[in-house]
Amino acid sequence: MKKTIVQLFLLTILPLYIFAEKVQITSESFYARDADKQVHFINDVMVKQGQSWIHSDKVIVYFNDNNETIQYDAIGRATYEVIKGKNHYKGHSDKVTYYPETSVYLFTGKAVIHDVSNNRDVHGNIVQINSITGDSDVKSSGKEPVKFIFDVGGK
Repeated sequence: MKKTIVQLFLLTILPLYIFAEKVQITSESFYARDADKQVHFINDVMVKQGQSWIHSDKVIVYFNDNNETIQYDAIGRATYEVIKGKNHYKGHSDKVTYYPETSVYLFTGKAVIHDVSNNRDVHGNIVQINSITGDSDVKSSGKEPVKFIFDVGGK
């Protein structure tokens, strides 16, 4: 039984090594749903890849039929720091979805993101950022407006 769990864990983590940067996920517990091609990490979850990290209550990793990672969701009190090339973001939101193949992050639910590289902040309910190009799309879904806060230069 232990051997099967270790093999399952290795098969789960190995596909996360996309783009030559290892991914490390730690949590208090995890379980796999083989039929659904999912692994659930629960309580005090930390995902690290290079200098980037996401901390949340739960992370679900999704795989395709070739056992390649297609996305992961960090759910519940998510905080993060994303560093890719010249782009550097810090913030928090209710949920973070990451698509490794495209390096796109989707921050949902009261997302607050500080663009460290450009010293500006974005607030919205749905924020999508391509961490390679820096392109972003921000939307509001309800009563709160989208906010963009930046310095105009000078003192």
